[in-house]
Amino acid sequence: GEEGLKSPQESLSDLGAIESLRVPGKEEFRELREQPSDPQAEQELINSIEQVYFSADSFDIVKYELEKLPPVLNLQDLEEYRDKLKQQQAAVSKKVADLILEKQPAYVKELERVTSLQTGLQLAAVICTNGRRHLNIAKEGFTQASLGLLANQRKRQLLIGLLKSLRTIKTLQRTDVRLSEMLEEEDYPGAIQLCLECQKAASTFKHYSCISELNSKLQDTLEQIEEQLDVALSKICKNFDINHYTKVQQAYRLLGKTQTAMDQLHMHFTQAIHNTVFQVVLGYVELCAGNTDTKFQKLQYKDLCTHVTPDSYIPCLADLCKALWEVMLSYYRTMEWHEKHDNEDTASASEGSNMIGTEETNFDRGYIKKKLEHGLTRIWQDVQLKVKTYLLGTDLSIFKYDDFIFVLDIISRLMQVGEEFCGSKSEVLQESIRKQSVNYFKNYHRTRLDELRMFLENETWELCPVKSNFSILQLHEFKFMEQSRSPSVSPSKQPVSTSSKAVTLFEQYCSGGNPFEIQANHKDEETEDVLASNGYESDEQEKSAYQEYDSDSDVPEELKRDYVDEQTGDAPVKSVSRETLKSRKKSDYSLNKVNAPILTNTTLNVIRLVGKYMQMMNILKPIAFDVIHFMSQLFDYYLYAIYTFFGRNDSLESTGLGLSSSRLRTTLNRIQESLIDLEVSADPTATLTAAEERKEKVPSPHLSHLVVLTSGDTLYGLAERVVATESLVFLAEQFEFLQPHLDAVMPAVKKPFLQQFYSQTVSTASELRKPIYWIVAGKAIDYEQMLLLMANVKWDVKEIMSQHNIYVDALLKEFEQFNRRLNEVSKRVRIPLPVSNILWEHCIRLANRTIVEGYANVKKCSNEGRALMQLDFQQFLMKLEKLTDIRPIPDKEFVETYIKAYYLTENDMERWIKEHREYSMKQLTNLVNVCLGSHINKKARQKLLAAIDDIDRPKR
Repeated sequence: GEEGLKSPQESLSDLGAIESLRVPGKEEFRELREQPSDPQAEQELINSIEQVYFSADSFDIVKYELEKLPPVLNLQDLEEYRDKLKQQQAAVSKKVADLILEKQPAYVKELERVTSLQTGLQLAAVICTNGRRHLNIAKEGFTQASLGLLANQRKRQLLIGLLKSLRTIKTLQRTDVRLSEMLEEEDYPGAIQLCLECQKAASTFKHYSCISELNSKLQDTLEQIEEQLDVALSKICKNFDINHYTKVQQAYRLLGKTQTAMDQLHMHFTQAIHNTVFQVVLGYVELCAGNTDTKFQKLQYKDLCTHVTPDSYIPCLADLCKALWEVMLSYYRTMEWHEKHDNEDTASASEGSNMIGTEETNFDRGYIKKKLEHGLTRIWQDVQLKVKTYLLGTDLSIFKYDDFIFVLDIISRLMQVGEEFCGSKSEVLQESIRKQSVNYFKNYHRTRLDELRMFLENETWELCPVKSNFSILQLHEFKFMEQSRSPSVSPSKQPVSTSSKAVTLFEQYCSGGNPFEIQANHKDEETEDVLASNGYESDEQEKSAYQEYDSDSDVPEELKRDYVDEQTGDAPVKSVSRETLKSRKKSDYSLNKVNAPILTNTTLNVIRLVGKYMQMMNILKPIAFDVIHFMSQLFDYYLYAIYTFFGRNDSLESTGLGLSSSRLRTTLNRIQESLIDLEVSADPTATLTAAEERKEKVPSPHLSHLVVLTSGDTLYGLAERVVATESLVFLAEQFEFLQPHLDAVMPAVKKPFLQQFYSQTVSTASELRKPIYWIVAGKAIDYEQMLLLMANVKWDVKEIMSQHNIYVDALLKEFEQFNRRLNEVSKRVRIPLPVSNILWEHCIRLANRTIVEGYANVKKCSNEGRALMQLDFQQFLMKLEKLTDIRPIPDKEFVETYIKAYYLTENDMERWIKEHREYSMKQLTNLVNVCLGSHINKKARQKLLAAIDDIDRPKR
């Protein structure tokens, strides 16, 4: 209550007493003032006071003075010393009194201020006491309750935070269940995102003891996710799924391991190639082994390949390539994915502003791009090595041609895949398959040459009836030229099409399918339709023809052999156009025949062989030169056989009338030296090199004994000669047609060989017509009989005759008979216009030369006799022109010039002899001798004969 409060005045008595100061009394002051005042004396008295009295230390003065007393006291000295001390005390007291009086006002004033301050302090103490009492009352009445509320609120907040943390911890504890679900759903980015968030949350609550264990568990879960992610990445190698791969890449990006992912991906692709080929080959080996023995699984891939049986070799190779295609396609689609997403990332980065993040992304992108580009070549090399190992596991020479071609086609397609995949030229595969192909093809070609010799020796040279629209493209062996799916044809060799860009295999099969699928109906797509039913294409043609020709007549069974192999190749090219026949002429013996190509079964077999050779060459370009060289040997041997069978006639050659060109003779000599084995039996002393050379040669063929070339009724085998010669010409035309295709695949360094083959061999085929038909012309007309008839004519007549001689009629009858025989032969086989023209030209040329020879045998001749010669020759020409359409008549001038030379003068005769070297020495000599006596004398005769002897005449 209030009774506790005191007034400030009362409170003063509570203060401690102030130290009392001794102030001199009034009496003393007065005594002091009354004393004489001598300041100097007083100062001296003060100065004479001992210093010890001025020390601040408290000491006992009485004891000090007593100790100073001498041992023997003297009252007088003591009194004097006492008086001195009194004087000193009085001086000090006076001095102090003066000072006090001097400071008295200031002292009083200061004392008052101290007293006031003491009073203020007492008042403040009272106020503070009252304030504390009031504060204590407030504390008890208000503050304690409020702070209690605040403390409870703070505690509530802490508990709420704790509850949230506990819920988070509970969620974290249950995260592994959700993570497992997400992994089963293959939601790898979501799982990693969740795991990383959990790890972040766990680090926030690491002060809880239960969290440390959870953190470790989350780390283990993250590692487990990475392992599953690696497994998911490996699945990409065999079956690329864009959604699956996108998830995997997003997951690796969240982990910050995109580069690691790319390294792992390449390891998986390498492993996938190895595992794939091993499993494919193992499957076939175990299937063929027929038991469950596991010994094959322990073998190396190289050794496993040697256990593949020939029957399962091709299906296994196809499946091998199909499986490898899937791996390469997956890699191709992986690269596509990255190219697409790189473009998207670049576009989004250009809009953003995070330069550091962009630089890191660009670095990762650059690394991935380089890694993928480098991986292309590495993966293709792995594929090549695996396939090469498989190829070397089996000797390909055991396969039939069709199967071997099929193997080549698969490998060629794989090489095209490699070229499209990484631009590689597949050196490993090329070298491996080239060696095997060349060896295989050498043996195959040798067998085919022997077969060709057998065919030629059994060939009866009967017409093989084909349709008039026959083209080699209709044969199975050339179907590859009508299709554009050949893997070996580069885009530059493809025909120009309306499409702007060729579709690659990866683009074609990206969405499905496989370029190595074996077609079930591969060899039965369609049948050939090239043979006429019975030599004619319709009943009307058959009725209008002279004679029916049965397509199966006289065709040996071995010649009906059919090599069928469907392969693919270049796009179709226009067929070689057949020569157009002129309007009706007397020398055209093919009007009633179908204008179909003239060829034999052997010709057809050679063409089929050429088709097969081209298949191999198209599929495997590195062996193109070897194949074309072997193809040229087929043509060489066929040409040589035709010449050997029908073109050799030593008697005609010796007369100088043989029409073989120097180019043809050179070609025949080359063929004989390089290809024909002329030795009957092997020489035991021959060197090994010579034996090897002989092994590559073929014995000269012999004409079948069934072919008769000596009968005049058949014009000495003219039908057979026409079929043989024209089949060679037809074969040459087909080679001409194929030249662009051969030129396209022939290596540049070997192209001169191809050009030489065409210019020196193929182009000479038609030149064989002259020597072959010359033999017929030389026997078809009885020229010897005509010479005998001419020898019986009298030429030294004296009058001009109006009737020609009988030998002219006899010669014309020979020609009429020749014409009839030609017609008879044309009933068996169509005689093309060029052939009939050559035959007529040869016969007329031989007849005219026989006439000149007959005139050169004349011993005596008058001017009238020369006129008779002119009459005879003009009669012959007039009648002959009705039989043939050939204009001008061959060698007409040869006869007329010889007859007219009879009338020349000596000088003209000498010049004429020098200018006309086409006549023989006998003919020129006879001309001079017969002229003797008429208008040339003996001297002139000797001169002319000398001129004849001096002339070196080349024989024609």
